[in-house]
Parts: sequence; C-alpha cells; structure tokens
Amino acid sequence: MQTICSEEALSELLQSSPAVLLLYGGASCGVCQAIRPRLEKLASEEFPKLVTAYIDCQEAAGPLCAARGIFSLPVVQLWFDGQRFAEFARVFSIGDVRAALERPYGLLT
Repeated sequence: MQTICSEEALSELLQSSPAVLLLYGGASCGVCQAIRPRLEKLASEEFPKLVTAYIDCQEAAGPLCAARGIFSLPVVQLWFDGQRFAEFARVFSIGDVRAALERPYGLLT
C-alpha cells in the first residue's frame, strides 16, 4: 500500500490507475491501523489489479483530507476510471468493501 501526501500525487494516481482503493486514516486511529493490513490482503488475494493507497490525515496529508471532505476516520473510497464509485466511513466491514468491489472490478479489461 503506497502512501499519498499531496493532492498532486493523489490526482496522478487516480488518473493513471483504472481501479484504486484509498484508505484515509491516522496513526492514532486504532481501527485504521487494524483495517489496513486486512484491506491490503483483500486487494492482493482477490483483486490484484486494484491499486491501494494510504492517506494519513493526522500527519502530512491533513490539508489534503480537509480539502477532500474527510473529517472522520477511517474512510475507504473505491475509484474506477477516475470516478469515485463507493465510500465507506467509520462503521463498515471488509465484506462491505469486497461486495462493492466485485461487480466493477469484474468489468475491468
């Protein structure tokens, strides 16, 4: 899972990758730290074309998170072809993320 710290880097990632999972989190967010390896495992085992990225809202990427309207943690966003497809905030399961990924991921060529 790569780390994104700027709007420029995020925009470049979203434009260059057909499928992206973004995790907005923070070092002091226990849920964020617990879910990160589970999301990485989900992506590598079931969705290998999915690019994953982590944005630390409590450190360098604070302004990026505020500009994107992220004010609670954790937040997972799914992007396909540069468009936000789904967003999960605060209370969700890995199963919710998996279910949201299955159909659009299956349409990737």
